[in-house]
Amino acid sequence: MKNKIKISVLMAVYNTDFFLVKRAIDSVLNQTLQNFELIIIDDGSNNDTQNQLLSYAKKHENKVIYLRHKNCGQSKSINRGVLNSTGEYVTIIDADDEYTPNHLWRCLQEMSSTDLIASTTQTIVDKEEDYYVPDKHDNSQLIHVDECILFATLFGKSEVFTNLQFQDRYAADAHFYECAAQKYTVNKVDLKTYIYYRNNPNSMCSKMKEKKATPLV
Repeated sequence: MKNKIKISVLMAVYNTDFFLVKRAIDSVLNQTLQNFELIIIDDGSNNDTQNQLLSYAKKHENKVIYLRHKNCGQSKSINRGVLNSTGEYVTIIDADDEYTPNHLWRCLQEMSSTDLIASTTQTIVDKEEDYYVPDKHDNSQLIHVDECILFATLFGKSEVFTNLQFQDRYAADAHFYECAAQKYTVNKVDLKTYIYYRNNPNSMCSKMKEKKATPLV
């Protein structure tokens, strides 16, 4: 009888450079805890004419599942990943980030008395201001990333992700966490085993900050 999958790792990809996606995939494949499946949801990317991502997924098809649909956004893509997941636990990785080798194991150690966690990150920045992102309550204000609930640091029992859905909105991660807190036991933990690259000018937060800083004419 095939062993039950312990953790389903979900990765939504949209036009992220392949070398970054490969870095993220490799960081999952190189985990100390190997009882996982990695579900890649290609959200209608149109920058991979050589099908590098699909080819790499095929190379690791014992661990990797590749799905593709027309572009509909990260939230809907992750929701589809949840529907196709089989793990006892579910977590996420952004296509331009990576895990430290013990990330999944460390997250699992936190689950003895909780249903869902979010964690702090090793945040990579080019300048001090990159540590700050628009506040979900007031986009004109900035807060430190350690004060946020971050999409890809969420790790929890599969039923939490099955019974709740991510909404297509800014701070969908925080909204999901707050909804979960009304029904489940949640906890914010200080692990820093997720490597979060905030020096990406194409991220949603970076674009919002750029728009905020642009003077009206």
